[in-house]
Amino acid sequence: MDYIFSDKISSLKPSAIREILKATSDPGVIPLAAGNPSAEAFPVEEVKKITEEILKEDPILALQYGVTEGYNPLRELISSYMKEKYNIGKESDSIIITAGAQQIMDLTTKVLLNEGDTVICEAPSFIGSLNCFRSYNAKLCGVEVEADGINVEKLEEALKTEKNVKFIYTIPNFQNPSGVTMSLEKRKKVYELAKKYNVLILEDNPYGDLRVSGEHLPSIKSFDEDGIVIYGGSFSKILSPGIRVGYVIANEKLIAKMTVGKQATDVHTPMLTQLIVYKWMKEYDFEKHIEKICGIYKSKLELMCDNIDKHFGDKVTYVRPEGGLFVWCRLRDDIDMLSFCAEAVKNKVAVVPGTAFMMNADDKTQCFRMNFSTPSDEKIVKGIEILGNILSKY
Repeated sequence: MDYIFSDKISSLKPSAIREILKATSDPGVIPLAAGNPSAEAFPVEEVKKITEEILKEDPILALQYGVTEGYNPLRELISSYMKEKYNIGKESDSIIITAGAQQIMDLTTKVLLNEGDTVICEAPSFIGSLNCFRSYNAKLCGVEVEADGINVEKLEEALKTEKNVKFIYTIPNFQNPSGVTMSLEKRKKVYELAKKYNVLILEDNPYGDLRVSGEHLPSIKSFDEDGIVIYGGSFSKILSPGIRVGYVIANEKLIAKMTVGKQATDVHTPMLTQLIVYKWMKEYDFEKHIEKICGIYKSKLELMCDNIDKHFGDKVTYVRPEGGLFVWCRLRDDIDMLSFCAEAVKNKVAVVPGTAFMMNADDKTQCFRMNFSTPSDEKIVKGIEILGNILSKY
């Protein structure tokens, strides 16, 4: 039978990262292309104990349907924590618990965009979000990321010239893939521009707790007196990605529509995983846990960067990130980036070509992304040495 696919899905291509990760199923491949938390970062014993308690003390609550907005005690706990610690959330805001951060992108797009509407994104940006926007036939407008965040002059130019812009998508902390952190000055300017041109901001912050150096910067949402910022948070990088629990804090009118959209998708986020997150936050010192994993990532980041400095020479430039999970490297102009990435895989080291994070497949870039959280320290050292040997041939 000939299958005729919808217009929305026909133009989508498989995630380049997921395709590359197939290569890492070979245990001999060093997985610098991944983005998984370190195995050392999972609070395995705590989760085992919490899960056993839930299924022993209140199994029906865990196994029964829940409300779409999420388990109310968890919603209240996250709301109060984010307000007290980060000044996120006003009286007119509400919260919904999602199945991970990826669902935040889907619900935001579903609620706000018609086919052909425009999303302004940082260029480069996270492939998972870009593909989500593409799946709704959105037009993507990329604005370059500089060492201190999005180019605000070009952002304003895009806001002036692009038609039907519905929101600006940004990852202000340790951006994926660039690792860049947006400066406070630019955060305020992005908010001012969104307000001036009557568009929303989708602030995606999965890595914000993973700061290993420098000073904490306030979120864009913390400035929000006008209900224009949709804030996305996640437990994937601090607790477990497999648990699939995220949350959105936004104006109550937006949350009400997202609730309807979620009902049509998956009814509600699984109750068992919501209860695990709730008990973990309520009964354990999860801030001490975050401090612990930041120590792990600080060590791994420094190891990767020190070895880049040792083995890559003048063939690669990069900005050392202050946190997150990734290092974004730019090859010298005379080196073919795609050939280099292909040669790396041949030599059993997987990295992600920068083209995976661009608005269009034919956009040019000399960059590639490496992850330091997934591989062991030994594999980081070995992988960077192999890549350095490949570079020495150019």
